[in-house]
Amino acid sequence: MSIFFAETLKKIRTEKGLSQQALADKIYVTRSTIARWENGSRLPDVAMITRLSHCLEEDVNTLLYAASESDDIPHVILLDDTKITLTGGLPVLESVLPDATVIGFTRPSEAIEYAKAHRVALAFVDIELGRVSGFDICKTLLEINPHTNVVFVTAYSNYSLDAWKTGASGFMLKPITPEDVRNQLKNLRHPFRTGGTNI
Repeated sequence: MSIFFAETLKKIRTEKGLSQQALADKIYVTRSTIARWENGSRLPDVAMITRLSHCLEEDVNTLLYAASESDDIPHVILLDDTKITLTGGLPVLESVLPDATVIGFTRPSEAIEYAKAHRVALAFVDIELGRVSGFDICKTLLEINPHTNVVFVTAYSNYSLDAWKTGASGFMLKPITPEDVRNQLKNLRHPFRTGGTNI
């Protein structure tokens, strides 16, 4: 099942205001072909992915990445220098993302090393990490993998404007709740297979 690609294509098509039939007409395939791509039962070849990228005015690398990563188990990290946030937040993330590998870190260096060794789909990052800024961690994570979704988690709402300048996917206030996590999943820059209901 090519769920990652399916969710990515559907999200981009919907954002462009195209029906499945309208997209099919633009790239000269049947509506049922689009439907099969979006339900994960089929995956287009490279030539068709290139055609889709032109039609949707989307970076071809985004679609190629989605196709190559379709069946991977997503890696999700939570970086916070307070153990109480990890203790409370990790079970919440696991409950909302049952098919993901969820792991917590108190040290930024360990989170970065993990990101270098694994394709991190989603990173929840505290902004105040002792001497290290979560904004800098976000930049590093995106340098390692531009398709990592970074969501800032903080106790201070005044950081929100600065957070949006970093390329992050979202921003939420502590404590971490299932509802807040689900809301963030709806707006990821790079959707991925979450398990359970589609985002």
